[in-house]
Amino acid sequence: MSNTPSTTFAPWINGDADVSLSPRDRGLAFGDGVFETVRVTEAGPVLFDYHWQRIMHGLERLGIVLNAGLLRHELTTYPGFTHPGVIKIIVTRGEGVGGYQVPKDSEPTRIISHSPAPEYPVQFSHEGVAVYPCKTQLGINAHLAGIKHLNRLEQVLARNEWKETQYQEGLLCDQLGNPVEATARNIFIIKDKKVLTPQLDHCGVKGCMRRWLLETFCEQGFDALETSFTMAQLIQCDEWFLCNSVAGIWPVRQFQEHSWTVGEVTHWALSQVREHWLL
Repeated sequence: MSNTPSTTFAPWINGDADVSLSPRDRGLAFGDGVFETVRVTEAGPVLFDYHWQRIMHGLERLGIVLNAGLLRHELTTYPGFTHPGVIKIIVTRGEGVGGYQVPKDSEPTRIISHSPAPEYPVQFSHEGVAVYPCKTQLGINAHLAGIKHLNRLEQVLARNEWKETQYQEGLLCDQLGNPVEATARNIFIIKDKKVLTPQLDHCGVKGCMRRWLLETFCEQGFDALETSFTMAQLIQCDEWFLCNSVAGIWPVRQFQEHSWTVGEVTHWALSQVREHWLL
């Protein structure tokens, strides 16, 4: 992680540091919007083009019409955009007078903020983490699947199922009991050198690091694909890991009574992420 001293940057709302969020904002009232969390290292924003494409796709899926050029300008001129840490981008549908119906002339709200990068023990990426089996299940909704919309209540409930420090993440399944993702990370399993990650066409978030790793695996000749798999297949895998674009890769060393070592494919993926993204 970066050793750069933390610096405070005021959040911008619609390009202005001196504006407050309206209590009528539909993002606050209904979770009506999308967001991105972008890691910034000394080399710049990590996977920014992927984050940009995902937020545009999410807005299109929700039918929120945004001046993309304006948001892009605000992002690239925001003081924290080039400072190591984490940039959070939130776009809501804007203000409403009440009720679920979308106002005819709603103007999207754009929020940009900066925070210090989280600091995790190095053993999380070097030795692996223990994963908690969450009881909370992800609801099936193909229309919202994949995008990073503002309603994260399932993840909030899941993350608060455990308080023990022995666990570093939690595994979420769909309503059929099949593994989907961790509370804040995507999952990859490896069996006989085949790399699998859940398809996420009914629930879950299609992470930017997940996308980059899938592309990188395929470019380098790995047998990698998106597909559904069962809990039994996960438990029987040779190795598995969690990933996101803020912290990179965490190998999994323990889940329930099962344990794994950091495998060859995971070691390779870790080296690629470190080389390209300094994570």
